[in-house]
Amino acid sequence: MSVRREGEKGLSHSKAAAPLGSHVLPDERRAFLAYLGQVRGLSENTVRAYRADLASFASWAERMHVDPLRATHRELRGFLADLGRSGYTVRTVDRRLSAVRDFYGWMLREGICSVDPAAALATPKGPRRLPKTMSDEDVQKLLATCDTTEPTGIRDRAFLEFLYASGARISEVSRLDVSSVDFGRCQATLFGKGSKERIVPLYEVALEWVRRYLDEARPKLASKGKGGEGEGLDGALFLSTRGRRMSAAALRTVFETHVRLARIDPTLTPHAMRHTYATELVSGGADLRSVQELLGHESLSTTQVYTHLSVERLKDAARQAHPRAQ
Repeated sequence: MSVRREGEKGLSHSKAAAPLGSHVLPDERRAFLAYLGQVRGLSENTVRAYRADLASFASWAERMHVDPLRATHRELRGFLADLGRSGYTVRTVDRRLSAVRDFYGWMLREGICSVDPAAALATPKGPRRLPKTMSDEDVQKLLATCDTTEPTGIRDRAFLEFLYASGARISEVSRLDVSSVDFGRCQATLFGKGSKERIVPLYEVALEWVRRYLDEARPKLASKGKGGEGEGLDGALFLSTRGRRMSAAALRTVFETHVRLARIDPTLTPHAMRHTYATELVSGGADLRSVQELLGHESLSTTQVYTHLSVERLKDAARQAHPRAQ
């Protein structure tokens, strides 16, 4: 399919230009993306985000006639300034800067370039956005939407209870096998970013629902698969109505469906459960290092946001309860 950019009305289909930026380090970008997926073990969604961010950088480099292998620190600052002038949020600019930094760091290690002009680039500062959490009332409404007279309803209840009890990422829940849950030790084994393994404790209510799902619902869902046996035999914990392992996208759709049925904030995502889990831990007195381990964060600075969130929740409670704050 030909590509026509704005302002190129006279461009014929036979002479259509390639997408802007497609000629800037195409082989290096492909090799770097392969490294992210195969060596670092990043998820398909994360690799896709890197691809889009590097395409943006490549388009800018082509448009500004900048050779990335000889780019200067000043030129890369111009890239950030151009993003700012284009109206991108600080969060988007920060993400693209992170992708460019990682790309240059990899090229330097591989000997593709001799200097790293992105190493000293400062991260743009913006207003701190606290993660969105759920109230206990919202969680109860969400759980109440599961029709536990049906196999899918039992599965959904077990999924939501597990999500709330573990603080797991949706991609981690998708990768769970039946053997991932240790009922005797009241814990589950998760595989996070970079295939890093961690163990999280589970409370009894969540274990009871997972146990009920395994006993009553999963066998029925597994029987819906090919040949009456289904792909459930590969050990996947959460199965679709066709007996297959549920993808992260499928689980996210389940969550969004129950949010809609519960008539709570429609912008809530599965990650709000994770944020709620972390905030409850911090509010309950858990030390940040422990919370970091339970969430699978590489950096403690990522976990520290929950101390701010916990304080904000205390302020909200005080404002609502104190007679002089009304």
